[in-house]
Amino acid sequence: MNILKFITAGSVDDGKSTLIGRLLFDSKAVSHDILHTLERQSRNKPDGELDLSLLTDGLRAEREQGITIDVAYKYFNTPRRKFIIADAPGHVQYTRNMVTGASNADLAIILVDARQGVVEQTHRHSLVAALMGIPHIVVAVNKMDLVDYDEKTFYHIAAEYQKLAQKLDLKEVKFIPLSAYVGDNVVKPSKNMDWYEGQTLLEYLETVPVNQDWPEYDARFQVQYVIRPRTEELHDYRGYAGALRSGTLKKGDRVMVLPAGIETTLKAIEVHQKEVEEAFAPQPVVLHLDDDIDLSRGDSLVRLADLQPAVTQEIELDVCWMSERPLKVGDRYLLRHNATTVKAIVKEILFRVDVHSFEQQPTDSLALNDIARIRMRTAKPLVFDSYKHNRATGSLILINENTFDTVAAGMLQEVKREEELQTEFAI
Repeated sequence: MNILKFITAGSVDDGKSTLIGRLLFDSKAVSHDILHTLERQSRNKPDGELDLSLLTDGLRAEREQGITIDVAYKYFNTPRRKFIIADAPGHVQYTRNMVTGASNADLAIILVDARQGVVEQTHRHSLVAALMGIPHIVVAVNKMDLVDYDEKTFYHIAAEYQKLAQKLDLKEVKFIPLSAYVGDNVVKPSKNMDWYEGQTLLEYLETVPVNQDWPEYDARFQVQYVIRPRTEELHDYRGYAGALRSGTLKKGDRVMVLPAGIETTLKAIEVHQKEVEEAFAPQPVVLHLDDDIDLSRGDSLVRLADLQPAVTQEIELDVCWMSERPLKVGDRYLLRHNATTVKAIVKEILFRVDVHSFEQQPTDSLALNDIARIRMRTAKPLVFDSYKHNRATGSLILINENTFDTVAAGMLQEVKREEELQTEFAI
């Protein structure tokens, strides 16, 4: 049984928590003790209905304020599939939380209030979903009961969002009219919208294809720890431990150590302290090499037969800025790329993306929640693929050197080839 990881996002009071609560409740994924607690906490509601939003609002302080601040994770399963849900907050100042939840999501549910239509946060969350490479988007037009289940309202919102999707090049978009509060088209088909002949939300979630985060090709391994026991029994043992980020590796493969550029052969592969002939992403493995090469934490190992990654100190990346302190040219940060941590400096801010029009705007600084493209130079070469090609090796975070706060999430871009640079210069 495979797993679908998805995130919900939308404006404040669009009903994200209620929608997830309805999914859990109607799919019978709520245990008896939690149901009893839910009934007790819902006693003050005037209509006597269960407050399903409480199933995802995990912190009491947040409930007292009537908002969801942090990303709340929930797990449930049906006979057809297992699910991991990330419920992101709707307030503008917490857009960075959506980036956290979206970083490894297969699908995003973007809620739109049927009374409000497409708003600024719809644009912002869709932009984040596009940048993070989420392959499937569900536009859940919620609160249809409050517009008398009007068909024209739904199709007007769908048409408006479709224009947005075209600008962002979102290819897999599904539109579903629903009411999380009543339960229409969430788990059970709606009797109030007989004009809608599509799947319910749960039916779609159970059947949508799951794209793996790691390609089946292009083996990528990064050293996290060098194992040297130096005991009498294991005097000559030297293993390189880490996670296989993508692809497969086999015993006897010719590989290259990067950034050094040294070629060698895989002598042995260990998984769970047992030798195996082959390993697959995302398995944690210990690799042994034929040659005595000086590898350390952060060094990469790739198969010679595969497409080679970029190895450079000059990088270009899209960032979602998460700090209240602005980013400016010349600022220095720690760059964390999987097991690698390296110092880096901002060389140029290429543009900031306007969340309303998605146009590229010139700017000399980035503020909280800005989305932009920048150029940086690292203190030593970085080994990576573009985020579009490989999410596992194309993502990174920036860290404040003094406070060690995470200040940005970054998606690496393709490195331009020599012929492209010459053409660009000629123009």
